[in-house]
Amino acid sequence: MNQFNYQQPESAVAHLSPEAWAQANRHLVCKALSEFSHEQILAPTLIESLAGGWALYEVNADEPDCSYIFKAKKMYLRHWRIAKESIERIANNKSVNLDALVLINDFKKTLGIVEEKLPIYLDEISSTLYGAAYKMQNSNIPCRELVDADYQTFESSMTEGHPGFVANNGRIGFDAYDYQAYAPETGSAFNIIWLAVHRDHAEFACLKELEYYSFIKREIGEEVFANYVNKLVALGLNSDDYYFMPAHPWQWYTKLSIAFAAYVANRKIVPLGTSSDNYVAQQSIRTYFNHSNSEKSYVKTSLSILNMGFMRGLSPYYMKGTPAINTVLQGIIDNDKTLKQLGFSILREIASIGFRNYYYESALTKDSPYKKMFSGLWRESPIPLLKDNERLMTMTALLHVDYDGNALIAELINRSGLSPEAWLAHYFDAFLQPLLHCFYAHDLVFMPHCENLIVVLDGYLPKRVFMKDLAEECVILNKDAKVPEDAARMVVDVPEDYKLLGIFIDVFDGVFRFMSHILEESGTIDEEQYWRLVAQCAKNYQARHPELNHKFQRYDFFAPTFMHSCLNRLQLKNNLQMINLADPASSLIMAEPLSNPVAQFANEKPVSQREAVAAC
Repeated sequence: MNQFNYQQPESAVAHLSPEAWAQANRHLVCKALSEFSHEQILAPTLIESLAGGWALYEVNADEPDCSYIFKAKKMYLRHWRIAKESIERIANNKSVNLDALVLINDFKKTLGIVEEKLPIYLDEISSTLYGAAYKMQNSNIPCRELVDADYQTFESSMTEGHPGFVANNGRIGFDAYDYQAYAPETGSAFNIIWLAVHRDHAEFACLKELEYYSFIKREIGEEVFANYVNKLVALGLNSDDYYFMPAHPWQWYTKLSIAFAAYVANRKIVPLGTSSDNYVAQQSIRTYFNHSNSEKSYVKTSLSILNMGFMRGLSPYYMKGTPAINTVLQGIIDNDKTLKQLGFSILREIASIGFRNYYYESALTKDSPYKKMFSGLWRESPIPLLKDNERLMTMTALLHVDYDGNALIAELINRSGLSPEAWLAHYFDAFLQPLLHCFYAHDLVFMPHCENLIVVLDGYLPKRVFMKDLAEECVILNKDAKVPEDAARMVVDVPEDYKLLGIFIDVFDGVFRFMSHILEESGTIDEEQYWRLVAQCAKNYQARHPELNHKFQRYDFFAPTFMHSCLNRLQLKNNLQMINLADPASSLIMAEPLSNPVAQFANEKPVSQREAVAAC
């Protein structure tokens, strides 16, 4: 709940206690040392070997007489499992308090941030710490309680969204009020803004089975729709010349009302009012769940805040093809027996709208956030798609650890009554197998990081998944694939050795690396057993699809190594726009190849799920 009060300036910083700040800094320093070492930006040196694979390491700062010393265990995928409480910053032979902002400055030459962008990155670090302290004070539900939570409580209780990014909660542009009103972890409900936009500048698209008027009336409400029409008529305008378009309150008051003032003045944009329904922000901060009526669509809009290497806009050009791309995806899934058997589903982006600002388009020839300030889409809700006894959880929750160090995934496994091996086998079948099949059978890849997946639980057991955030982030890696013209941008041509990175980087490095750490640290299962189960999932899939043997050989899941595409290196190089979305492969920055943790199991024979569990 939003506790902000402009008459009480201390309400903006009530969560910033010395204890919470120190804890947030130790956590982020630990993460920075781990992730920067993982990406080979930092190179810790061995001081002393210890028992159980642990050792003492040191990494020297850019300036002399300053270093960081810590205890760590090196895991698969060049992952550094650092004992958080062991970290010391030694300056002039004295141990001093840990400070994440100081760490960035200690290594600013090594990190390679250009000087004019360094303050922006420091802002993002400060904002990440600010949010972490807030979560400690306000969203710290113990995992033993969170395990029984409802869907939106999971969404608002997460400590990490993207665990690989060091500065992952920048949200530059929000003030302290905005943070408490619109950040996912606050759980605050708000009303979105409805605007009428002239059809000369806006384009609406939807699935073929939908129609604009009936769809908008359902989303807005019949009575509110009629009131908005009357507002336009009272201004002497023809309502049929306009579309009704949603906007985030921050976007309207901070950006659109000023940057689009010419269109407002000339009645090409007309403010109508606020929604009668309440919405809450999701882990993806520009996506909003309808809290008043959970069966209505999610709304996703442009939100011109800088967060994790991008200004979070939406392209009006991309909006035009969004429903068509979702139709192609749904057709693939509906006509594939394997995907149906695995229960794999997508949450379709069923309608979209974009407004074109011709002033900025005339001024700018290249891609720019200024061209992406005013667009929106509607995504279907998963609630009507649930069956009896099913409940929802963001997949981010499987990497969630509470502030007492307890892991939610360990709690789920314990409550399920199954062995860790059996529980994980169910999870890999629900998540990994559909991704493998989409790639090998259809050359189709998604962006399957945890924020883009919703897990369907049956009790405490993962049963199936919904994939979301589709049109901007899914592609067919076959330049000869035949799709309708309005979905053509989903077909891309990338180098052959990049194609399987959608599994190796997004899943292995982006999800499983952290999950195996959490499971080993919680005493649930060791990492070798974990990766053996991953390998067996793939082996079983391949055994069931001999017709795809030529693809399995061409794109070897069990290859000894794979390229390491680095996320923090991208953000450090350009924290305003990490990659060129029109040609993402050209933007990637690589470290040395990673050893494939499933390669050691390449010669094992496929076995049934029951046999695999028994073997572990």
